[in-house]
Amino acid sequence: MADPKGFLTTEREVARTRPTGERVKDWNEVYVPGSLLPIISKQAGRCMDCGIPFCHNGCPLGNLIPEWNDYAYREDWSAASERLHATNNFPEFTGRLCPAPCEAACVLGINQPAVTIKNVEVSIIDKAWDNGSVAPQVPERLSGKTVAVIGSGPAGLAAAQQLTRAGHTVVVYERADRIGGLLRYGIPEFKMEKRHINRRIEQMRAEGTKFRTGIEIGRDLSSTDLRKRFDAVVIAAGATTARDLPVPGRGLNGIHQAMEYLPLANKVQEGDFVTPPLTAEGKHVVVIGGGDTGADCVGTAHRQGAASVTQLEIMPRPGEERAAGQPWPTFPMLYKVTSAHEEGGERVYSVSTTHFEGDEDGNVQFLHLVEVEFVDGKIVQKAGTERKIPAQLVTLAMGFTGTDVENGLVSQFGLELDARGNIARDGEFATNVDGVYVAGDAGRGQSLIVWAIAEGRSAARGVDRYLTGASELPAPIRPTDRALTV
Repeated sequence: MADPKGFLTTEREVARTRPTGERVKDWNEVYVPGSLLPIISKQAGRCMDCGIPFCHNGCPLGNLIPEWNDYAYREDWSAASERLHATNNFPEFTGRLCPAPCEAACVLGINQPAVTIKNVEVSIIDKAWDNGSVAPQVPERLSGKTVAVIGSGPAGLAAAQQLTRAGHTVVVYERADRIGGLLRYGIPEFKMEKRHINRRIEQMRAEGTKFRTGIEIGRDLSSTDLRKRFDAVVIAAGATTARDLPVPGRGLNGIHQAMEYLPLANKVQEGDFVTPPLTAEGKHVVVIGGGDTGADCVGTAHRQGAASVTQLEIMPRPGEERAAGQPWPTFPMLYKVTSAHEEGGERVYSVSTTHFEGDEDGNVQFLHLVEVEFVDGKIVQKAGTERKIPAQLVTLAMGFTGTDVENGLVSQFGLELDARGNIARDGEFATNVDGVYVAGDAGRGQSLIVWAIAEGRSAARGVDRYLTGASELPAPIRPTDRALTV
């Protein structure tokens, strides 16, 4: 194990963030560069190397957390990187973006602050990139089989990399103009700088994976043509149908889905625009939805110079400690202060939007809301609590309801959907169409990045077996596996 007494002698310490007044003036990552390495070995030494490491249960990837904690404690960065990559294709993504269910399941977390698993992970991979130990893994021989992957988010990229390394010729199709899916255009630069995606793409290119951007399967290229060209297809198109808010005034100008707003800010960072076509500058901004996407909208609005930012959530404010009904090692619903919330704005809980009010030109100006409570599991409005707040830009960040069925992909393939609107699949991640597989949110529904990567890895095994009759690729999860919750 690492330090046998580390959990007794070392207090939890996390990455330092830059001052809020400084970081809202740029789009760089919020953390102080290099602040982790001086402390991370001792932090890794807090790992107790439990007989039953429940952090493995929290993480669907099956990450070998005690092992790479031990190597990080001993500053054997090469060995730590090898163990990290044994289960995770993209630890620099998860180490920055995952909400760390592994830490919620950490045994030390029963009665002490959990090990900073996420910070150790990102330190290992950043060190590995710096010392040149992340190299392309070119297959020794090619199978002669071809695979198309639809979608270049974390599930699609993981499936593509696994199948390429297994010797298949893989082409990734992405309907956007750049590779990365929501990693590219849904995650703001201040949460993850896109250079991390770019160097992984270059690694995958060197391994043999091919990428085609600006091609939407179902519209630009039919499923029939795609199936003629490839021996197997992996659909990793995500769950991109956003939940809407059908209330009076929804059609006013200035009300947008989060995924209409966030990509434009990212395109500025890519150099496509000098200023975004849709900006919060000088406006009263209201973000509807209290999750991570909502927080991304809050942080983006701060950097664009919003006059005010208000985030609304229909649920009550969570507690700061585990509730009795959310025992360890489940992932608890806690009051979360992200870096975006540290930068300002108001958070309002237990409210519901009743309607929007606009000006004579059809632009939204106010949002009308009412306080709500839950009675017998139903949302009930509280009489006399109606009020309105200024709203010149409204972003809807209320989650997603399923994969896109408007572009023809589902109907052209003849895919069956499950009761929740996701693409149905069997235990091998295969759809009802021979040779067509599904991975990630398109089959699971809206989920976390670690589940997406785990799905991509597992679906790759199913495809490999379909093409060759057997597979040595790992499959960390089954399609029916779910997060450790109550």
